[in-house]
Parts: sequence; C-alpha cells; structure tokens
Amino acid sequence: MDKDFFKQTRILDGGMGQELLAKGLISKGTLWSASALLDKQFHQLVVDVHLSFIDAGAEVILTNTFSARKIRLIQNNVEEKFNYVNEQACLLAIKAKELSKKNILIAGSLPSQTDTYIEDNRESKLIKKDFYDQAKIISPYIDFFYLDVISSGKEIDIASNVAAKLNKPVLVGIHLKKNNLLPSGETITSIVKKYKDNNWLGIISACVSPEIVENSAAEISKLNIPFGFKVNLWKVDEPTPVQTFNTAKPNEIGTNPNIALGKREDISGKIFYEFSKKIMTRGANILGGCCETKPEHIKEISNLK
Repeated sequence: MDKDFFKQTRILDGGMGQELLAKGLISKGTLWSASALLDKQFHQLVVDVHLSFIDAGAEVILTNTFSARKIRLIQNNVEEKFNYVNEQACLLAIKAKELSKKNILIAGSLPSQTDTYIEDNRESKLIKKDFYDQAKIISPYIDFFYLDVISSGKEIDIASNVAAKLNKPVLVGIHLKKNNLLPSGETITSIVKKYKDNNWLGIISACVSPEIVENSAAEISKLNIPFGFKVNLWKVDEPTPVQTFNTAKPNEIGTNPNIALGKREDISGKIFYEFSKKIMTRGANILGGCCETKPEHIKEISNLK
C-alpha cells in the first residue's frame, strides 16, 4: 500500500465490539466480540456493523480480531477455533468492503496478546509467538496491521517486527494514561525515537479518552510522524484490565464492559466533530473512534476531510 496514505486526513472506523453488543450480540465468557465469529448467526451482524461505519465515511475498517487473541479462546475452552475465528473476521471485513463498493482499506487488528491496558511482562519469545500466530492468519487478507491498544515499547517493537516479516506496514496504536505515559511507564517520545522504522505508517492514541488525546497532542505533534486517535467514550479515564471486571466463565453470558466502565452521554456527534477539529489544528490527521464511538460520530468527523 501507499506508505504516505496517512499523510493526509483519513477517517478510521469506530467501536466494533460495543456496537455489536448494542445491536444484539450475546457475548459468552470473556470472548465479547469474538462471540460473533464463533456463532454464524451473528456473522451478518459483523458485516452490517462494518457497513454502517463505511457508510458513515470510514476509509479504513478494522478486522474484528481484537478479542480473537489466543488467550481469550484458551480462557473460554475454544482454543481449537483460533484459526477459524481470525480468518472469519477477515472474510467478513472483505465481504463488507465488496458490498459497499467503496475503495476502503482493511486493517488487521493485532491486539496486546494478554490483557488490555497493561504491559505484557512475559518473555519476549512468548510474546513474539503469540503475535506471529495471530498475524500470520490475518496477513493475507489485509492492507496493513493496526497494533491495537498496545501498552509497552517492547510489545510495539515485537509486533512491528512480526508485521515486517509478513511484508505488511503498521499503524501503531499506543495506549496512554492520564500522565501521558504508556502503562509501561515509557513516554511517547522515547517509543518513537527507539522503535520507529520505515514500516510505520503513523501513530495514534488508542482507546483513550478525548481529554488524554488533547493532553498528549502537543508531544506527539513534535515527532514528525502522521498521528491521530481512536477515542473511547468510557466514563472511566483510565480503564482497568479486562479480567478485573469480567469474571464470566465459559458458556456464561459475559458482562458488557460499559457496565463496569460506564459510557459517556455528553459527547454527541457534533461535539466529537468539534473535538476532532481542535486536535487537527495541532497536527492530527488520523481520526477515528474506539469503544462506544458509533457511526454517527464517524459521520460527523468525515466532514473534516
């Protein structure tokens, strides 16, 4: 793909998982959005949600693979479905693209391979294996990888190298806390200086509040790399790791994350537009949403193209 793709204003999609739950997905255990891949009755719903974001103006959609990481399948006793769910997520994204008849890009969501919002402290070889096992399934179907809510430089480096070996560029999605540091304690600047290479398409603040995006924009704007955000609309500024608020066992109905984290009702599409416009004045040009960000939010910011 064009390595300069993100050097102009681009619109990403919104929060797939929460939109699936809002539209009727029944999640089991800690599988959440991956439940829609295991159960064929929800496959069309995945396509429809992709289409809703494309119709709203998204130029890039993410594969529904965030919860298809191996650890989630192991937790829920369906590890043997690992290849199946990751491949299905890609095929459903492709189906949505074909139905839309629009020239959008498909990004492979490659998430942290253990919990979300915290650093993976395992040995590098274990992290590498998990990233590679998921990435190699996704790679044939996508234009680039989106490193989805990554919490440490080590993980970013490993995942970037895995993507490079599969001949795919990456958009790096880093998670930040209110102090503008990654959960690992590293600064955004140190991450970019240490790990950035020619395979990076850009860097975005991933699954963070609008306030964190605004507070971190000044630092990121100095790094000479296309940047932006995928904002969440949780009420909680600093989400806790998934396992602390979802204790459902396999085959039990899983708790919607918004029960524990809440969802903001104060950010309408119009307000999201004004927020995005403000961050653009600071140099951001990659605009999108994460958890609880809906098609109406994406439709509004698509007017900033």
